[in-house]
Amino acid sequence: MPVTGPKYKRVLLKISGEVLAGGQGFGIDPKTIDSLAEVIHEAVDLGVEMAIVIGGGNIFRGLAGASAGMERTSADYMGMLATILNALALQSTLEQKGIYTRVQSAIEMKQLSEAYIRRKAIRHLEKKRVVIFAGGTGNPYFSTDTAAALRAMEIGAEVILKGTKVDGVFDRDPIKDKTAKKYDEMTFFEVIEKRLTVMDSTAVTLCMDNNLPLIVFNIKEKENIRKILTGEKVGTLIQKSL
Repeated sequence: MPVTGPKYKRVLLKISGEVLAGGQGFGIDPKTIDSLAEVIHEAVDLGVEMAIVIGGGNIFRGLAGASAGMERTSADYMGMLATILNALALQSTLEQKGIYTRVQSAIEMKQLSEAYIRRKAIRHLEKKRVVIFAGGTGNPYFSTDTAAALRAMEIGAEVILKGTKVDGVFDRDPIKDKTAKKYDEMTFFEVIEKRLTVMDSTAVTLCMDNNLPLIVFNIKEKENIRKILTGEKVGTLIQKSL
């Protein structure tokens, strides 16, 4: 029987900062963020409670700064600030489309966002507001992938949707190697065993230990989120066991 409503009630969408850069490779591309807002709008219209975590790699990557000689803690905090810029940009675009949105930051910035409070975030979601979690976990040495896994578990999300530039998880980089094989389903243990760069190892372990499924998909294809939310198989499903 066809699915008549959303398969999931509450989801967390993880978006890399690089996605927001679009074809320009750096910064925030207005057309890309507008297209992303349209996709989120559609998910909200389905009745899904949507939380979002955005990376900051389109502006600054803490790990890259550290590898260039910058002190790691300072570099990571700069990366967290970059996620706040992206969150505010997405909030502005969503609200222009009539979507009620709240930004909650792990780093307190009263003039720009709410402080992260779990119960308050859940209440916003229950009121059908989109909640954007910014500032990572608020701690250096933890990526926004880990923040996504942590926040998803805290708010009781049923699944993490990781939007990327490719169609799922491959055994090799499909952009560099056209013969790369795509996985339709796999376990978290296989991700760790094969050392696939789906999410960092801390995030993968958190999802595995707490039985939180992850779907990796191409966010550039506008229909993909709607298809996932209504039960169609898109991208790669990663779970504790097959």
